[in-house]
Amino acid sequence: MSGKIWFITGASRGFGRIWTEAALKRGDKVAATARIAADLAELAKRFGENVLPIALDVTDAHAVRNAVSKAYGHFGRLDVVLNNAGYALVGAIEEADETEVRAEFDTNFFGSLRVIQAALPILRRQRSGHIIGVSSVAGIVAGPITGFYNASKFALEALHDSLSQEVEHFGIKVTMLEPGAYATGFASMASLRIATAIEAYSATRAEVFAAGAATPFGDPEATAEAILKIVDAETPPLRFFVGTEGLPRARAAYAERLRTWEAWETSSNAAQGEARQHNIAS
Repeated sequence: MSGKIWFITGASRGFGRIWTEAALKRGDKVAATARIAADLAELAKRFGENVLPIALDVTDAHAVRNAVSKAYGHFGRLDVVLNNAGYALVGAIEEADETEVRAEFDTNFFGSLRVIQAALPILRRQRSGHIIGVSSVAGIVAGPITGFYNASKFALEALHDSLSQEVEHFGIKVTMLEPGAYATGFASMASLRIATAIEAYSATRAEVFAAGAATPFGDPEATAEAILKIVDAETPPLRFFVGTEGLPRARAAYAERLRTWEAWETSSNAAQGEARQHNIAS
């Protein structure tokens, strides 16, 4: 189905900008949001009334509710709600302070949650819609020096997994996009937040940065066709690896997890104790 109405966060650059333009180029309409309204001016100039630019900081709950309400009031419905806004906090677990970690979750996790909660009453009334969250391969496999970003994406994965089970009977679809490394500028020093370094982790940090520099980055423009295919699918996937990085890493990680669980299966089973009935209060 073409002629869809989208609500997209983080639409001014990177994946958000590419997917916004892909939707608009095929004749869809988009409520495009970004922290700075001026960053959306060129979109409005090119696509006219098909785009509704909205200044939005997803850490502001009141602003999120207003933005979703404005988009719905302007276009009359919402078909695709795509949470793309986010960033990575880089630092060892010992290095970042709580304020930095809370800020990471406030954007990556709670920002998405605010948009979802604001949109759900509309989508339930419509008995239709597609909620899409931009997770990451980092939401499947964690690594050193990116643990807080990993944690925010692991949380996002669980949120959407539960959500999909809660809203399916309302006709609402849910998909998590799990990109690997792409040349979007997301991993540039201008976009990352860097925690204050502790010398003890310098060697680990250097290894992580060297591995990142050697990683072949995908072409973000190549992702648009797949995203449009997903939003048009009658039965879209709950999880979708964007690019070639995810599946091999997931296979290796889950094989290792299964080996560990199975090696300790006897002890796990013994820890169950004697079976008994337990009445759960209604």
